[in-house]
Amino acid sequence: MMPFYTMPDQEKLFVRRIGEGEPVLVLSGLGMQSWQWLPFLFTSRKKYEFIIPDWRGFGGSKDCAIPDKDAISSHWDDIDSLIQQLKLDQFILIGYSMGATTAMHGMKHGSLGQKLKAYLHIDQTPKIAVDNTWQYGLFGQKQARFKNLLLDIQTLLLENRFAQRLDDLPSDIRYKLVSLWGAFIELQSSNTYSPKIFKLALNRPLLQKYLLPIQRLDYLLWYVENYLNHDEDYREAISQVSCPTTFFIGRESSLYAETGQTIVAKSLANAKTVYFEHSGHTPLITEPRKFSQEIGKFLQEA
Repeated sequence: MMPFYTMPDQEKLFVRRIGEGEPVLVLSGLGMQSWQWLPFLFTSRKKYEFIIPDWRGFGGSKDCAIPDKDAISSHWDDIDSLIQQLKLDQFILIGYSMGATTAMHGMKHGSLGQKLKAYLHIDQTPKIAVDNTWQYGLFGQKQARFKNLLLDIQTLLLENRFAQRLDDLPSDIRYKLVSLWGAFIELQSSNTYSPKIFKLALNRPLLQKYLLPIQRLDYLLWYVENYLNHDEDYREAISQVSCPTTFFIGRESSLYAETGQTIVAKSLANAKTVYFEHSGHTPLITEPRKFSQEIGKFLQEA
């Protein structure tokens, strides 16, 4: 099977397919690559075929051109095209973080909701922006601080547009960019461990590039601008989903408060919640065993 699929703009998207059986489409979070799902899906590979795209800018799709639209709209166009090419209907969908946002975009602007047999929604809010109708957006009450950090990153990247990759930046600018990203990591971290590792690597130029989620700076800018400007509200769209739906929610998620995620889960007719007591936004890293087991349970019940 060809791992590359031609998208509407003729770019080639890398799609990893493993296992055989019922199709399960898996949409990753920002910064993830398709192979990072394998430990959690491996035991189910005899019953299911997992279809896991690499988003543009990552993994096998790292050389795709950046389209002339925002990241979430572009991701949905890519996924919609993939669904059509693979003739998927009444399939199982797993969406994590930005992948869940893309799924909700497809529910609102396409007919994704009607095509699902079961849906697993992992740690994401239906509305990124915080306002008087929704206080549970990205970072909740800390959103202004978060946006200021992103604006600083955006400004720095726009001023250094000549640089394609982190290595192309002068060392002082590179240090500044990675420091800003570090402040962003610290804002979302529910443990003291990752900021310490970060500070250690920050002062070693050879390690700096491993601290950014993406090596291409034009892509980093595209994703940063997506989070700065994203004003969609998917609450109505996701509440219409009627297939069996499971929400994985990190109790300690500082990105998306569990309260908001629970409100959304309760708005669906056919949803259940699974809480990860010791996790923030990354239960697959902090509680890998439970994450695997609960994915197995979700698939069995789908």
